[in-house]
Amino acid sequence: MRMRMVTNAPDFTLRQLAYFAAAARHGTISGAAAELHVSPSALSDAITELERALGTSLCIRRRAHGLTVTTAGADVLSRAQELLVSADDLATSLRGEAGELVGPITIGCYPTLAPVVLPPLLADFGAAHPRVQLELVEATQDVLASGMARGEIDLAFVYDSFLPGHEKRARLFADRAHVLLAANDPLAAREVLRLEDLVDRDLILLDAPPSTTHTLSLFSARGLSPRIRHRTASFEAVRTLVARGLGYGILVQRTANDRSYEGYQLVTREISPAVPAVGIDAVWPDAGPPPARVRALIEFAHSVNWPEEGRL
Repeated sequence: MRMRMVTNAPDFTLRQLAYFAAAARHGTISGAAAELHVSPSALSDAITELERALGTSLCIRRRAHGLTVTTAGADVLSRAQELLVSADDLATSLRGEAGELVGPITIGCYPTLAPVVLPPLLADFGAAHPRVQLELVEATQDVLASGMARGEIDLAFVYDSFLPGHEKRARLFADRAHVLLAANDPLAAREVLRLEDLVDRDLILLDAPPSTTHTLSLFSARGLSPRIRHRTASFEAVRTLVARGLGYGILVQRTANDRSYEGYQLVTREISPAVPAVGIDAVWPDAGPPPARVRALIEFAHSVNWPEEGRL
């Protein structure tokens, strides 16, 4: 069964429905007003506005004899109770008990950062706040930017080139690009490598924004143009092709595993002179302050003891 979509806001409010329900329950305007801590005139006016919006009389009000609900009012009262219960359930599902975090958070993450950033968030933050639903979106930074602009992503973990000038961000850690080589590559015998040592060799390029631009900018900053043999948007495909001896890679993200999917050994070598560090940031939308559950996740992410190889 398809859900009926409503695009126009009703001319009445939940508060007006709540005032009417309280008056019907008490049988008097004064009794309902005392329960709700509002003036009798304010409550009476709210019911009058509700009647005007619905185009029907909901109750008969007699000063000395209290309030009597009409036939139409009884129907509205029944439906109003359902709406008020649903509204209360909605608020409870997002608010929770005092100090409890409840509700959804959609996390965006650049794919190469996902294996490092997401595990502590999903495991540790998730365990601490079981009523927060963590949804994941892995995508390149241009796609994440679009999703955040549309309000589809609450918090994203990205490289610092994401939306330059964007103010709503927190630095988590930073790292520098390194060279990835097959263990049997002749250049693996060196502790550090210059880009000049690599420029005439085959590059396996991680071709996913912003990695593409970042890698090529390292070469162009030194007046060099790398020889690209293969392009791939997959971090693991770069590692696999390099391990097979098809070329070298330039990556920022480091892994604890020195083997490719196929089991071939890889080595990492630092670049000399040192290239600029790349920051890894948590970013969130500019539109207003984030909900408490998102603020808590930002604070948690900032407190994580990220891998030492990521520290500068």
